[in-house]
Amino acid sequence: MTIGTTHSGKTTFAKILEKRLINSIVIDQDVQGEFLEKHYPSLLPEKGLKILKFALRKTDNHIILCNSNRQKQPRLNLIEKFKKEGFQTLIVNFNLPLEILKDRIINSHRDTTILRNVSNYNEVLEIQLKQTKNEGFNPPNEDEVNHLFSICNENDVQKVIEKIIKLI
Repeated sequence: MTIGTTHSGKTTFAKILEKRLINSIVIDQDVQGEFLEKHYPSLLPEKGLKILKFALRKTDNHIILCNSNRQKQPRLNLIEKFKKEGFQTLIVNFNLPLEILKDRIINSHRDTTILRNVSNYNEVLEIQLKQTKNEGFNPPNEDEVNHLFSICNENDVQKVIEKIIKLI
């Protein structure tokens, strides 16, 4: 499971890991949202996230959940569900400096049509930064999962991928 703010590198990391890790699949919340928006708009909640990840069952695949997963209790609920299905769990927490995130947003060509309550990713980041101050947005800790990794700069990406591959 990846955790982090918008433009922190969660999707890029997940795609790289998917290519390197045999028998793996990325489940990206943004892709889920686009799919639901296009094919099943009547199933979308008026507020909240458009997610399918809670419907997952036991599989032989390594599932890479590429989402923000920043709220502690919903994250713990999801992790517990996977543990009950027999999965080993790990979190990759993205904690990049704010300057890097802002620079990535400025230079981004990411589609904004999936955004529901804001018009751009700078607004998404501002909301996420305000939410981080709330008690429910605690960073993950080692008690939550079997393995916890952190990415604090771009050089950490390859190191964490190698550690995960060795682990598996």
